[in-house]
Amino acid sequence: MILKLKMSKRLLTFALLAAPCFAGEIVELSTGFRIHAERHETEGSVVRLYQNGGVTEVPASLVVHFDVEEAQPKPPAAATSMRLPELNAQDLVAAAARRNGLPPEFVASVVSAESDFQAGAVSPKGAIGLMQLMPATAREYGADPRDPRQNVEAGTQYLRDLLLKYQKDDHQVSRALAAYNAGPGAVDRYRGVPPYRETRAYVARVLRKYEKKQTKVAVKPTPPSGD
Repeated sequence: MILKLKMSKRLLTFALLAAPCFAGEIVELSTGFRIHAERHETEGSVVRLYQNGGVTEVPASLVVHFDVEEAQPKPPAAATSMRLPELNAQDLVAAAARRNGLPPEFVASVVSAESDFQAGAVSPKGAIGLMQLMPATAREYGADPRDPRQNVEAGTQYLRDLLLKYQKDDHQVSRALAAYNAGPGAVDRYRGVPPYRETRAYVARVLRKYEKKQTKVAVKPTPPSGD
């Protein structure tokens, strides 16, 4: 339990600090974190942040102020197209994770559990691609789920939004993963990971993969002394 709580806090920090490089506004929270949004709407005690086709709700009491963000120039089209063939699935996942403020090892663990990094994977339920996006979710994020780059970007944004949704929960990470697998409605209805065998096994599998990846990153062989 201690390990999961530490993981939750670390992921929360990463999830709130990252900001994609597009024009819009920066929302500063009383916690000290800053979130990028294209625009916002305030309704009563809730502020809705619109990001890349998705919506994240935060309590209005947490918002300190909004700063206008200037658009940053896009890289030349020729340079971007030259790099595309060199990108493999691991590269796409790592790049999308960094853009959205998540640890690449965490997003890679989700992709591994979802599709085993098979870009052409299609589930019996209709989930598509590396991050097994349902068509409705892909539409929400304005993505073509059969395009690996768009699939990973939309899936990572969705994962980030789920982590934000459960940011105040001690079990933030497990709830976000359960929502990714079974839908936020099921998690909210059961007030936690729903009692579905598939969902519980999925959450455990992703966390296990992530812990192993963290161990591989943390443990480095000591070079010989030369004696």
